[in-house]
Amino acid sequence: MIYTITLNPSIDYVVNIPQVTLGKLNKMESDLKLPGGKGINVSRILHEIGKDTVALGFLGGFTGDFISDWLKKDGVQSDFIRIQEDTRINIKLKSDVETEINGRGPTISEEESKELMDKLNQLSKDDTVILSGSKPPSLPEDYYLNLIELISRQGASFIIDTTGRELLAALSNNPLLVKPNKEELAELFQVSISTEEDVLLYGKKLLELGAEHVIVSMAGEGALLFTKNGIYKGINPKGTVKNSVGAGDSMIAGFTGEYMDSKDPMKAFKMGIASGSATAFSDDLAKQEDILSLMNQIEIKPL
Repeated sequence: MIYTITLNPSIDYVVNIPQVTLGKLNKMESDLKLPGGKGINVSRILHEIGKDTVALGFLGGFTGDFISDWLKKDGVQSDFIRIQEDTRINIKLKSDVETEINGRGPTISEEESKELMDKLNQLSKDDTVILSGSKPPSLPEDYYLNLIELISRQGASFIIDTTGRELLAALSNNPLLVKPNKEELAELFQVSISTEEDVLLYGKKLLELGAEHVIVSMAGEGALLFTKNGIYKGINPKGTVKNSVGAGDSMIAGFTGEYMDSKDPMKAFKMGIASGSATAFSDDLAKQEDILSLMNQIEIKPL
């Protein structure tokens, strides 16, 4: 089974306004409410491409009900810890410039945080856990690391999609995959990255520090896959980008779903690029037919 963990999910409230004038009444043209959170996005895409998945994490209040009801309606299995406080709402303001206003997230009690740890005691060596996104400020600094150490003790594999110190701390536990973009890679090593050669240098460092596979996404320039056996460049298919939210999560879902079946990182990389690109070309997360239609447009070459 592929489990996803979203520690700080949200309702993403997408608001379209032609122009925003501060201090005045602004009327929206349209709005859209979506379940948000990187792990939730991964589970939604995994379900879309026919892979078994369970979404884990924390949900509370009427906002949490919105997310759990949406996932249930779509047939995505979930097993969230119910918490006392409301799940946050993030505002995505689409106007002449795009603005995001993200909530901090609810307070998670010690008892609630332990409940999630207890669920992971049931993992087996056949399971994979994907940990994605930020954590609420109320959780301990080392909470991600504690989850990873528990997953590893159970013999399960894990993928982590976060940044900074939490990503660096996870590498010694040999994640199956990490997927920074160029900016996150530069921030991780506190360097400037401007060329593909820079990406190659620091992508290799992630392998040396313990990652089994590394994907560095480079927006319109494609993506690089680093493995113990070689480095490969994937060229994105052509299309009109409508939405960058969830594209990276979709790439992780595509890679993981295919890799769990084939154990072939090249096939998994191709599925990852197709999934990420299909979401970028969609208003919401991609549908299966959109993903599969892009597969024969993706070129992968060794470097």
